[in-house]
Amino acid sequence: MRRPATRSPSGSRKAKPRPATARAPAAKPYHHGDLRRVLIDAAMQLVGEGGPEAVSVREAARRAGVSPGAPFRHFPSRDALMNAVAEEAQRRFRAEIEATLSDAPPADPLGRFRRLGMAYLRWAMRNPTHFEIISSRRFFDHDRSAGVTSDNAELIALTERLLAEAVSAGQLGPVDLKLVQIAGRALVYGFARMNIDGHLPRWGVSDADVEQTAAGIIDLFIAGVARHVTPAAKV
Repeated sequence: MRRPATRSPSGSRKAKPRPATARAPAAKPYHHGDLRRVLIDAAMQLVGEGGPEAVSVREAARRAGVSPGAPFRHFPSRDALMNAVAEEAQRRFRAEIEATLSDAPPADPLGRFRRLGMAYLRWAMRNPTHFEIISSRRFFDHDRSAGVTSDNAELIALTERLLAEAVSAGQLGPVDLKLVQIAGRALVYGFARMNIDGHLPRWGVSDADVEQTAAGIIDLFIAGVARHVTPAAKV
């Protein structure tokens, strides 16, 4: 009879080690094509199931249905695999933002800025472990990841451009745009972290209310910076 899995002190299930002959086969055995992509997908799946700590090159290989040594020409170490996972998570994050902005009115830069903030929070709330990977420096070397660095730079440039356009459109007055940009990022990052770390219920925010609350704090922030608009610009 199979012994039941034990539970860790935190309450999460912790499977007992099994002999190699008893291990479940990979869900999608790899036969041909892009092994690198298959390994990244397997690692992303592991992150979603058990968090960043669940990722290993060996387990990704097992999921891909290849020998334990096969991945190492693509990923010589776990760090290399985690870097690829971070770049894929960042790519998906960027796709969420681009999709949200694709039909936003170009004549309303402050409205686009709001959409950017909501896209950030929606993705972070729906993909907490992937968000944790790209937002924390514990799981990969940010400075050595060209893909993540490039995407971050482009997103920073996008927010700078939207705020500058908001000033030109009369939606913002003569404020320090760098401070507005950093404050906005701190707001969405902090809210995302509160959600991931489980702090929102103690503030009376249920799971059903998280997205509505996120929209509310973004609207409050934008209303605050928009108060600097001069009377002439409001006309």
